[in-house]
Amino acid sequence: MKMKMQTQRFLIFFFALILFFACKKSIDQQQTTSHSNSTSNIDTSLLQHHDSTQANGADTTSAPPYPSSASFSCPGPNYGDSIIFPQPTAPLQDYIVKPINNPGTGKYFSWPEGLVLNSTTGAIDVTASATGQRYNIGFVKEGTRDTCLQTLIIGGAAFADSVYVLSNSQRYANPYFNANPNLGAVCAGSGPGSPTCQWDLNSAAKLSQVIIDNHTGVIDLQQTLNSGAFGPILINGASVTVDIYYSLTDQSNGAIQHTPVKLIYYDKKSNVPPSLLNQILNREVNIVDQVLIMLGGNPRPPLIIITRDN
Repeated sequence: MKMKMQTQRFLIFFFALILFFACKKSIDQQQTTSHSNSTSNIDTSLLQHHDSTQANGADTTSAPPYPSSASFSCPGPNYGDSIIFPQPTAPLQDYIVKPINNPGTGKYFSWPEGLVLNSTTGAIDVTASATGQRYNIGFVKEGTRDTCLQTLIIGGAAFADSVYVLSNSQRYANPYFNANPNLGAVCAGSGPGSPTCQWDLNSAAKLSQVIIDNHTGVIDLQQTLNSGAFGPILINGASVTVDIYYSLTDQSNGAIQHTPVKLIYYDKKSNVPPSLLNQILNREVNIVDQVLIMLGGNPRPPLIIITRDN
């Protein structure tokens, strides 16, 4: 009788143990499934948000890639002219230009970098934008994927990306104006006492020992090299970057503008890295052809390479 009772107790304990492990396994499976579903939902939500943001052209830190298919004939923003000039403003105020038409609700983009553009209204902060540059402005109307393009120039001065060989009498780097290298100089006065442009208003070039004519904006590369702008010992690849403030005697009415310039030294043109030469050559061709300097990234500052010999 005693043996029978012990056997029964053992069987009860054994079945209870099996039931415990079976319940625990079921609970563990439920927890695992729940965790897996939660992770999947989070990932899907993020992907959906990312896709929606890209599809709707929502604001991002930089413009999207330049469209492979776009049109200059479809209706887009109209700023009243193909060129806009900066204008003097009161302290702490910017000169803002808005479209004079209403192309509808949509998103605005621009290429290359440098144009401060409100992606919702199309308003341009001219004061804060990089001047002397040509831009393409894209507009995508809400509910469509069509990109309407138009070209707009922000008036001002710039320097061409170039390699200068001093032994070839390539001593001076001249600014060009309104994104047009064929335009005559706007800083040449017509006679004694006539208004002239003012360059290096912030003395950044002077402090960096970059020698620039304060009325024409022409940089004397030989004197810049002699002044020690690249340091006491000349080393290939040495560089100096300055942000030059200026005002012009054109339709900008003397508004204060600025342009960055980066000067790099190499003793010979043959020592300039091929990748850098190709980059400068491509930019030179684009400027001469009066097209965009580049469709992506930031074309500023322009690169001025100074070499002694070929």
